[in-house]
Amino acid sequence: MSIPGPAVIARPYRAFLFDMDGTLLNSIAAAERVWSTWAERHGLDVPRFLTTIHGARAIDTITRQSLPGVDPEVEAQWITQAEIDDVEGVVAIAGAIEFLNSLPGDQWALVTSAPRALALRRLQAAGIAPPAALVTAEDVALGKPNPACYVLGAQRLGVPVQDCLVFEDATVGIRAGEAAGADVMVVTATHHTPMVTQHASIDGYEQLRVQRDADGLLHLHSHAG
Repeated sequence: MSIPGPAVIARPYRAFLFDMDGTLLNSIAAAERVWSTWAERHGLDVPRFLTTIHGARAIDTITRQSLPGVDPEVEAQWITQAEIDDVEGVVAIAGAIEFLNSLPGDQWALVTSAPRALALRRLQAAGIAPPAALVTAEDVALGKPNPACYVLGAQRLGVPVQDCLVFEDATVGIRAGEAAGADVMVVTATHHTPMVTQHASIDGYEQLRVQRDADGLLHLHSHAG
């Protein structure tokens, strides 16, 4: 059962902070191909394991497995290179490119659990120009659901994180946005099953538009509104 919030948020924001995978682009097929290979090699229950990979840094996902004799840093490097090499089927979420192009370049940041090289590769594959402000796996000591990444994203834009709207699709990222003190918009475009959430939600960006007022604040509206 889904309990989605309204598609429109009434308050204005100083900036938007976007997760990448599942939020701005769909990389599920590529990610699951790579992670399935890794999981099979380590004798894991692949279908069950794949439910745990989304939204988190590779090193955190691997560390959680507590596999004997496995160096999470080395394995994460293998995962990253394999994902850089496989971007087949990576595409932008509906309306995402147009929506991002409508935003002032200094009022949005990308905050992803992916390493920088992989983030840039997937953005390129999806046809999304990288923003000036980019927070990646290397930039934080603790990944999502720790809020440090979203706090850093806001800092790099020079705004309080409480004045930002976080766009997220995964539970760990939603928790990170909440813990940072930001409002959250849940993007459900890649969800196979409904997510129970008290946050506003959208299935794509086609119905959204943004207006910047005289004070530089961003107002989010739906086309239907």
